[in-house]
Amino acid sequence: MRRLIAFCLVGLFLALGSSPEAFGQAARRADPFRLAPQRPGQTDVYILSFGLWGPQSVFESEAKGAARILEAQLGAKGRSIVRFNTKRRAGATPQTLLAAAEAAGRTLDPAEDIVVLVLTSHGAPEGIGLVAGRDTRLVTPGDVGRLLDQTRAQHRVVIVSACYSGVFARELADRRTLVITAAAADKPSFGCQDGATWTYFGDAFFNKALRGERRLDAAFERAKILVTQREQREGFDPSNPQIAGGAQVLERLGAR
Repeated sequence: MRRLIAFCLVGLFLALGSSPEAFGQAARRADPFRLAPQRPGQTDVYILSFGLWGPQSVFESEAKGAARILEAQLGAKGRSIVRFNTKRRAGATPQTLLAAAEAAGRTLDPAEDIVVLVLTSHGAPEGIGLVAGRDTRLVTPGDVGRLLDQTRAQHRVVIVSACYSGVFARELADRRTLVITAAAADKPSFGCQDGATWTYFGDAFFNKALRGERRLDAAFERAKILVTQREQREGFDPSNPQIAGGAQVLERLGAR
């Protein structure tokens, strides 16, 4: 149990060593993203899923698994970008995240379509950690807001699987932005050890609840029960996952 807590609290110290370079000022580079075109008259969903913490493989696994399940449940086949960092490969750099958001923005209809952004990593009270090779930085809610703006989508979903990720719900949620987080702003989350397939929240939300429920809010409520039961069973202080905002997004998804 202590080792699990240590893994998920590592992100707390990331802010002390984060790069002073602003996320939004990172130089961009080309990445050959391929996305299916937007269909006029239909609400298409575009998924951007990123595993940000390279030293532990669970975040790669969760980013890929989350995108696969979201694609199936939201009818988004061919409309997802998945990138991740590993011990040997920097695939989810700030430049890549920006390029992916811009690729979505060039493809979707801003008024008609929905973008779903998934971030999985270690977290700190100020944001979420990104480790890509030697590049170590903190991605703040402001950074994520700028990424969302690059997609041009008026209706957005942000799902953050990390300790203290409730800070993103507090800062980003509004009627057109649904935010789902693995923990409250003052709570760690659990299950982020190297070699795991899912974190505790990822397993409860993506792997269990969302497979049987297409409504994101209903899947969240089921996942919160599942993850809380697991944490209590294993002796952890509950992480208290959060959901906020998104009334117009949920209405648009329901109409599909």
